[in-house]
Amino acid sequence: ADIEAAIVQGVDGIIIAPADADALAPAVKAAIDAGVPVVTIDRPVNGVPEVLANVAADNVKGAERQGEAIAAQFPKGATIINLQGIPGDKTANDRNQGVHTTLDKQPDLYKFVSEQTARFSRDQGLAVTENILTGLAEVPQVIVAANDDMALGAAQAVEARKLNGKIAIYGYDGSTDALKAVSDGSLAATVDQFPGKQGRVAVRTLVDFIREGVKPANANILVEPVAITKANLADAQRIGTITQ
Repeated sequence: ADIEAAIVQGVDGIIIAPADADALAPAVKAAIDAGVPVVTIDRPVNGVPEVLANVAADNVKGAERQGEAIAAQFPKGATIINLQGIPGDKTANDRNQGVHTTLDKQPDLYKFVSEQTARFSRDQGLAVTENILTGLAEVPQVIVAANDDMALGAAQAVEARKLNGKIAIYGYDGSTDALKAVSDGSLAATVDQFPGKQGRVAVRTLVDFIREGVKPANANILVEPVAITKANLADAQRIGTITQ
């Protein structure tokens, strides 16, 4: 509805962070067909390659950094629960690929004992983790999640079972709640994908096209994320939003 309203208002351009990569496709296509350039942030809209650009974190590399953080904390190996995002979603696929790219290099050391979707949801992160832990004969050493909400849900399940300190939990997004959890030790790490930088790049890209007709050299503009632990917490973009 917002996109349709923007088209009627005759806006010069649209920047949008799609919550659903499929559902927004018709509206985004309608905007482009109406001559309104569109830049997406965080994830592309499926089936609409005509967008001016997609500005996003390099989710594969971000998840590789996530895997490297696990390997650094557990150099002798670990058993791992992998909480995955929405099936078929590019962000979810890329993050799953990245963590496997890093840890599958040493399959004898890093063993995925369960991999299930929790659909990027904190509630499902809690429920799925509870179910997995109930079914496992031994407590795993690591839970890696494709976003912070699932990681924070997993942390609730771990706390309820009084397993704090026995399972290291890794999130992805660098959210305020996750940074607080890294600070207090509930999470071992989160991956900061610098959304503010993504926003600045998106605005610059759209304005350059509207004013000068300049298209980006590459329609897929990627920002490389960083794994944030207690050691480099000050480097997080949202560090100012948490109380140390």
